[in-house]
Amino acid sequence: MSEVSISFLGATDTVTGSRFLITGPRSRVLVDCGMFQGMKKDRLKNWEPFASDARSIDAVVLSHAHLDHSGFLPVLVKEGFTGPIFSTQFSKELTTVILNDSARLQTEDAKYALKKGYSKHNPPKALYGPNEVEKTLPLFKTVEYSQSVEIAKDCTLTLFPSGHILGASFVLLEMAGKKFIFTSDLGRNNHPLLVGPQLPPAEGIDVVVTESTYGDRIHEDDVEVFADQLNAAIARGGRILIPAFAVDRTEVILMKLRELIEDGKIPQIPIYVDSPMALRALDYYRQAINESSPEIRPEISAKWSGRDPFDPGLLSQMRTTEESISLNQLEGSAIIVSASGMGSGGRVVHHLEKILPDSSSTVILVGFQAYGTRGQALIDGQKEIKMFGKYIPVNAKIEHVESFSVHADSNELISWLKVIKDPKQAFVVHGNPISAQAFTERLKMELGWNAVVPTFAKSYQV
Repeated sequence: MSEVSISFLGATDTVTGSRFLITGPRSRVLVDCGMFQGMKKDRLKNWEPFASDARSIDAVVLSHAHLDHSGFLPVLVKEGFTGPIFSTQFSKELTTVILNDSARLQTEDAKYALKKGYSKHNPPKALYGPNEVEKTLPLFKTVEYSQSVEIAKDCTLTLFPSGHILGASFVLLEMAGKKFIFTSDLGRNNHPLLVGPQLPPAEGIDVVVTESTYGDRIHEDDVEVFADQLNAAIARGGRILIPAFAVDRTEVILMKLRELIEDGKIPQIPIYVDSPMALRALDYYRQAINESSPEIRPEISAKWSGRDPFDPGLLSQMRTTEESISLNQLEGSAIIVSASGMGSGGRVVHHLEKILPDSSSTVILVGFQAYGTRGQALIDGQKEIKMFGKYIPVNAKIEHVESFSVHADSNELISWLKVIKDPKQAFVVHGNPISAQAFTERLKMELGWNAVVPTFAKSYQV
């Protein structure tokens, strides 16, 4: 067999910036092309030239739409990539929403920074804008789950449902006789909307590239804690802000709020979704439910087809900037669900600016918060948070609940991966250094795998 290598151009020592380059004797394929988020040292990598000549890449495989997997695609195109981008249909649709929103936010933030004078760039600039996104989207080619397709010379691709978000996949890639499995972000079997991740092929896998977001942790079922947090927040009388990722997390939160209200565990109060991207994503989830998509749990499609499972009763969808600003005038208890989930951008930053100084209000952080994000800073108990070039005092009550995570935990990852028999190599990515190393040790001890945490920008022969 011919020599094949894999280069780790992101998602090492961090959970973001997914970029893995497979090089064979006849072609080069990039699996995911994500933005770095979180700590400043990681975010600065977005401004560095891509680590390989973009023009030499024959194809990109996109596992799912989240920004840390898709958000660098317009830059790759700007640097000269002209090949196809392969994904599922719903990943294409949601990536269109996410990239357009990302370009809009970056452009608006640059204008706001210029107006307020707090950017170190002179003048402030966006990583990319709408024009770059417009050039990227026509490159998408959609494939069906479980359909093996040739995507480059001597390279075939098969995508399988991963149960993470709508359209998400784990990736089977065969390059010059070498078979790779990329877990990407692996979902869970208890997702309220999506079917669980399909099991991987058992035989013939040479290389496994696995995430480790929760590689050192086990999820606890703390939904009852969420209800208690909400009731305590309502009793305080202030606004309740839930930063939530626009794609999937918002849907899961709304379904849980509806369930808690229907079961009488929390009172009926107004709920506002304030994220244009989340509202567009909601429509795709509604479409998947109404069409009885195989990604959706059959019982969900049977029960909710033609109805809205996301409306707990007093749901308002804030589409315009004026509607968003009007939420500053709310009196009494109300729940605001707004993106982004780690407080790193979007309308939620403006809500944090208004709500954090208010001791009667509550911020409930749901799911993983990366190092260097405002969400992690709030969990760590920081008394001031920097935003818009100034420091905002934290007087609001800060809560954290992880039961809404759509990432498999350490035990769930092991249970899924152990199906794969005797891969030659395993690389552990998408985790902070502690979780990645802890999960690497589990793979060695429990599965007997040759597992390592790869080094950023390093190439490995397979």
